[in-house]
Amino acid sequence: MTGNAYFDDIRTNPEVVDPPQNEDMLEVCENVADPPQHALKPNVAVASSVRELLECPVCLNAMYPPIHQCSNGHTLCSGCKPRVHNRCPTCRHELGNIRCLALEKVAASLDLPCKYQSFGCVGIYPYYSKLKHESQCVFRPYNCPYAGSECTVIGNIPFLVAHLKDDHKVDMHNGSTFNHRYVKSNPHEVENATWMLTVFSCFGQYFCLHFEAFQLGMAPVYIAFLRFMGDENEAKNYSYSLEVGANGRKMVWQGVPRSIRDSHRKVRDSFDGLIIQRSMALFFSGGDRKELKLRVTGRIWKEQ
Repeated sequence: MTGNAYFDDIRTNPEVVDPPQNEDMLEVCENVADPPQHALKPNVAVASSVRELLECPVCLNAMYPPIHQCSNGHTLCSGCKPRVHNRCPTCRHELGNIRCLALEKVAASLDLPCKYQSFGCVGIYPYYSKLKHESQCVFRPYNCPYAGSECTVIGNIPFLVAHLKDDHKVDMHNGSTFNHRYVKSNPHEVENATWMLTVFSCFGQYFCLHFEAFQLGMAPVYIAFLRFMGDENEAKNYSYSLEVGANGRKMVWQGVPRSIRDSHRKVRDSFDGLIIQRSMALFFSGGDRKELKLRVTGRIWKEQ
């Protein structure tokens, strides 16, 4: 491949391409046993050469039907076919609509370990079921929940808790109640700024409390919400409340913490939390309303 500038450009500018969910793929999947096998099979061995054959030369991901090939037999995935402008990235011959049915059948005969094996998953899955399993695997790592930077760290919960403490200097608290004061000298400067993330340890679990300002249309607003450091099915076992107020008024929010499987931005943009308009936030702050001084209290509890 060396010297092929077109091919090199594609390799050095990869895009994440999901395997196509189309009729061709469904047709093959219908003939493959779907239930996962949760115990390691004895003497499971897949030749590395076969795995390499199923690796798209462009995106380097595993190929799923329809697998395309040129007239010289070079293959690539259907997601990359339009990216190479219908030219084989290996020999530059024009790509037609030739499918490599033999390779698709070889793939259907394979049983492979989950790619999260190093994180503890011991399951072995049919090739065409593996992708679906991996999208839901309970051992798949979590993304760092810190919202103030483009952090790309992934790992299990204990690792991420240590990462938040050591690398992001996040405040760590034990207990299920909180009482936080948020202060900003110029509340009119709002540019999607994340102000604070605090991690709480209670009930043998970890929770992330977010408080930030962001632009909702033309108006700056403030939002506070809780995320659970674990999966959604576990998050539903807990509830939380948030309260802010002053001068005889108060606002209360009660909800279920969202899993950190949902990104910080997804939770924020769904408004799933305590939302405070700027005028009300300044009213709660008292004084001349030129400085934000909000006290947010709350608690977490486990549902019976």
